Amino acid sequence: MSGRLTVIGLGPGNANQVTPEASRAVAEARFFYGYKPYLDRLDLRLDQARVASDNREELSRAKDALTMAAQGHDVAVVSGGDPGVFAMAAAVCEAIEAGPDEWRAVDVAMLPGITAMLAVAARIGAPLGHDFCAISLSDNLKPWELIELRLLAAAGAGFVIALYNPISKARPWQLGRAFECLTAILPGTTPVVFGRAAGRPDERIEVFLLAHADAEKADMATCIIIGSPETRIIKRGEKPALVYTPRSAAGPRK
Repeated sequence: MSGRLTVIGLGPGNANQVTPEASRAVAEARFFYGYKPYLDRLDLRLDQARVASDNREELSRAKDALTMAAQGHDVAVVSGGDPGVFAMAAAVCEAIEAGPDEWRAVDVAMLPGITAMLAVAARIGAPLGHDFCAISLSDNLKPWELIELRLLAAAGAGFVIALYNPISKARPWQLGRAFECLTAILPGTTPVVFGRAAGRPDERIEVFLLAHADAEKADMATCIIIGSPETRIIKRGEKPALVYTPRSAAGPRK
C-alpha cells in the first residue's frame, strides 16, 4: 500500500506566516525531508524524524522521499516560502515523471506557502500591484544567456521583476550584471527594493533607485523587487516610505 507525500511551504521564516493547512500537515507526517535550516524550523515530536540534505540536492531528496512514501509511510518534503516557486514541488514532479510506476501511485499534495516576493512586497507597500514576474538569477539549471534574455524581455514589457537567488559565493557577479542589463531599458529612477529575511528578526528592507542599486547589499536571503516605469515611492516624513505600482498602466510609449 502506497503512503502519502506532502510538499509543505513553511513561508519566509516567521512562524505567524505558516498556514494552518501546513501546520496540520506537519502534525500528521512521520518523516521529514528537506534542507537542514528549513527542517530546524520544525518543532517535531519524538516519533517524527528529520532527514536533512544539502540545498543543491533537491532531486535526490525528492527521490528519497518518494521511495519512503511508496513503502507506505506518511512523508513530508519541506520548503521555505512556497514549494511551487523555485522549490521542491517541481523537483518532486520531475522525480515522479522519470521514476518507477510505484511513485505515481503515491498520494501527493502540494501545500502553498507565502513566497519571499509576497513577504517583501507586504513590508514595503504594494510594488506587485500591477503585472509582475519572478526570475531566478541562478544559472545552475539554465544558461546565463537565457536569464539575460528574460530580464530584458520582462523589463521591455513593463513588468515589475522579482529576483530570486540573486547572489552567492559561487555567483558573486550576476546581480551586478542583471542591474547593468536593466539599466539599458529602465529609467535610473526606477525603485529597487532589497528585502532580506522578511518577517524574521534579522529583517532588512531597503529601497534604492536603479541607478544607485548596489549588488553587494544582497545575499542569498535577499529577494529583490525591481519596479516598472510606473512604480512610485511615497515619502511619508518620519514614517517609512511606501513603494507601490498603480493598478493601471499607460501602455507602450510610441
